Amino acid sequence: MKIIAARVIVCSPGRNFVTLKIETDQGLYGIGDATLNGRELAVVSMLNDHMLPCLIGRDASQIEDIWQYFYRGVYWRRGPVNMTALAAVDMALWDIKAKAAGMPLYQLLGGRSRDKVLVYGHANGNDIDQTVEAVAKYRELGYQAIRAQSGVPGLASTYGVSKDTLFYEPADASLPTENLWSTSKYLNHTPKLFAELRQQFGDELHLLHDVHHRLTPIEAARLGKELEPYKLFWLEDTVPAELQEGFRLIRQHTTTPLAVGEVFSSIHDCQQLISEQLIDYIRTTLVHAGGITHLRRIAALAELYHVKTGFHGATDLSPVTMGAALHFDTWVPNFGIQEYMRHTDETDAVFPHDYHFEQGFLHCGENPGHGVDIDEKLAAKYPYKRAYLPVNRLEDGTLFNW
Repeated sequence: MKIIAARVIVCSPGRNFVTLKIETDQGLYGIGDATLNGRELAVVSMLNDHMLPCLIGRDASQIEDIWQYFYRGVYWRRGPVNMTALAAVDMALWDIKAKAAGMPLYQLLGGRSRDKVLVYGHANGNDIDQTVEAVAKYRELGYQAIRAQSGVPGLASTYGVSKDTLFYEPADASLPTENLWSTSKYLNHTPKLFAELRQQFGDELHLLHDVHHRLTPIEAARLGKELEPYKLFWLEDTVPAELQEGFRLIRQHTTTPLAVGEVFSSIHDCQQLISEQLIDYIRTTLVHAGGITHLRRIAALAELYHVKTGFHGATDLSPVTMGAALHFDTWVPNFGIQEYMRHTDETDAVFPHDYHFEQGFLHCGENPGHGVDIDEKLAAKYPYKRAYLPVNRLEDGTLFNW
């Protein structure tokens, strides 16, 4: 089954997406996501200028060999652009292979480990009262796990808090927005949020919180310890994780479960975190870490050390990644939870899919492949629009490194 064509489709139905379509001589095709928020066109160039010319004529069924060819066959390995491009190729090839077998992707991976996939949504507000209202709305929608974020008193805006809680898109301008940040104000405020949420909703609801890499290890240790009475499902991305051993200090001071990894691009970014049991959930995503082939290795390593999966699933990942991730989640034995930010109606129309939400869980479909396609004619109506994530500065003007 030879690859005869491959092309990149860029569209912006509410936000930018990069999609790879691979076609074979047997009439089968596969779809892969290649979206890298704020750096979309860099991945387009990587695919068009460097990878796709090497892909044509290869046997689409040889997924492992193709993965190794593009990973080991180049001098400059890893990195988010490389690994996102490779993930798109890998995702599309698994889609083709499952279609050729006439199976939903989870069956090809080894079959079901569960009947449904626990997901969490994002509830946020400008203050605690608004966040409480947002959590209540998610409860009404059936969610059993909810990430809660609140604006911080004294700060005009806070990354992770949006006007629209269902369709949050952090890339908000054609040039980066600059926000002001205060660690002390945030640390003083956040425990108050979760005290109120537990008061309002009791202990049964799973509550999560994302720090967005904005603390030092000792600050993260303080926050984790102060949040212990509120029994969080996890505390996410407390510190920049380039220094993996920094999590040792956090671990020494708190029993609040820790999650990290959405910006990781390979197993080497999390090997120490996993093997030293410094985290409880690995957040690495299919689209930014080399696809299904590589994420299977990360999940297998994590299983050895009692670390569960908790894959990133924000709106900067297209429904293609969500569909593939749900098949992975349905199969993987050490599943923990799946982030689920709903896409807009425009996005869902461009990417028809067979997964569905029901009472706090997502269910992958039974169609052969990963169950997500792209309407190319409709996609063409939404041209690319440059958009960047915001940048944070401290109140004294220092560019904040997180």
